[in-house]
Amino acid sequence: MSRKQLARRVAILRAASELGARDGLAGVQMLDVAKEAGVAIATLYRYFPSKTHLFTAVLEWHIEMFLEDHHDAPAADGPADGVADVADTLIALTGRLLDSPLLASAVALSSFTEYASALPGRYDIAESCLGETVMRLLGVREAGDEDRSTVRLLIYSWWGVFVAAQTEEISTQQVEADLRLATRLILAPYADRSP
Repeated sequence: MSRKQLARRVAILRAASELGARDGLAGVQMLDVAKEAGVAIATLYRYFPSKTHLFTAVLEWHIEMFLEDHHDAPAADGPADGVADVADTLIALTGRLLDSPLLASAVALSSFTEYASALPGRYDIAESCLGETVMRLLGVREAGDEDRSTVRLLIYSWWGVFVAAQTEEISTQQVEADLRLATRLILAPYADRSP
C-alpha cells in the first residue's frame, strides 16, 4: 500500500470511528463515511466492500493504535510480571474501547456478523497484533502450537468480557476482576517458568 493509499485508508477508518461513536452501527451510512473521509463512494467500497468489513477494520485499527501507544512499556522483570502486564494491557484496552459505547457496539456487531458469514480473510482477533503483543509480554520468542492456543483462549476470554461489559451485564470493577482472573488462570504455566 502506498503512502497515499494508507492515508486514505486511515481517513476512512477515522471517519467511520467518529460516525460510529456518534450514531452507532445502524446509524452510519457508507455514503456519509465517504463524505466525511473526503473520498468517492467507489473508493470506499474498493477498500471496504461492506459496512461489516469497514467496522471490523475499525476494531483492528483501534487495537493497533492502542498497542502502539503502549509498545514502549518497560519489559517485565520476570514471568509473573509478564502475566500481570498482559492483564494490565487487556484491562486498559477494554477501557479504551468502552470509552465510546456506540463505537464499541458497532465493532462488536460487525465482528459477530463477519465471523458468522465465514468470509475469507476475516479479521481474527487472536492472530492479530494483540496476540503478538501477549506473546511479547510473556517473553515468548518462538511460539509453538500450545503457546498460540493458550493466547487464543485468553483473547477469546477477553472478547467475552468485552462483550459482557457492553451489554452492562458486568461492572467496570467486575471487568477488571474477571480479566485478572482469566489471565492468571490461563497463563499460569507462564508465571511458573523460571526467568
